[in-house]
Amino acid sequence: MRWSGEEAVLDAAKASLLAVGVRRTTLTGVARRAGVSRMTLYRRWPDLRSLVGDVMTREWTMMVTAATDLMPPDRSDADLDDLVDRIIATVEAFQTNPVYLRIIKTDPELLLPYLTERRGATQQMIVDLLTGQLGAAARHGTVRAVDPAALAVMVLLVVQSFVLSARALAGPVPAATLAAELRRLLRGYLTPDTADTPAAPPASAARPLQDAAP
Repeated sequence: MRWSGEEAVLDAAKASLLAVGVRRTTLTGVARRAGVSRMTLYRRWPDLRSLVGDVMTREWTMMVTAATDLMPPDRSDADLDDLVDRIIATVEAFQTNPVYLRIIKTDPELLLPYLTERRGATQQMIVDLLTGQLGAAARHGTVRAVDPAALAVMVLLVVQSFVLSARALAGPVPAATLAAELRRLLRGYLTPDTADTPAAPPASAARPLQDAAP
C-alpha cells in the first residue's frame, strides 16, 4: 500500500540524486527536502539503495507508460509498426532521461544486479506488456507465431543492450543511423517468416490434370 507522502519523498530523492549524485545523497537529506521526519522515512525505506531503487522504478515506469500511450487510438496492438515505434520511443526516452544519465555517469553499478542477477520490477512490467502485445500481434498474423514471452525477453535483451552500450560503442556512427538499424533489426526479428505463410500452388498445379497441355 502506498503511503500518502511517498511521492513527495521520491521527488525529493530524485532532486537530490540529480543535484549531488547517489553517493552524496543521504536519507537525512532526503527527509529534510521532503519535509518529513527521518523515522518516517526509515519505516518505509531501510536504506538509501531501496529508496533509489524506487526512484528508478517510478522513473522507468513513467517512460514505458508514456511510450505506450503514443499508440494512435484507431490502431491496435496487432500493428507491428506501432509496436516497433513504441519500443524505439522507449529507447530514446531512456537515452535522454536525466535520472538514467546521472546514474550511468556516476553510479552505474546500481544497474548491475538487474543485468546479471535478477529481473527488476520495471523489467518484469516490460516483459508482461510486450508479451501481451506480441501475442495479440501474432494472432493477427503480423508477428511470428512463437511463444510471445520468449519474443518479449529477446526484445528486452536487445533494447536493454542498445540503451546501455550504444553511446559507448557507436563511435562515428550517428545516433539516427543506429536508431534506424535498431528499427530494422526489430522488424526483421518480429516479422513472420515467409515459410510460416502457406504458399499458393503454382498455376499449372491448380488446373485439373486433364486440362494441362500435352
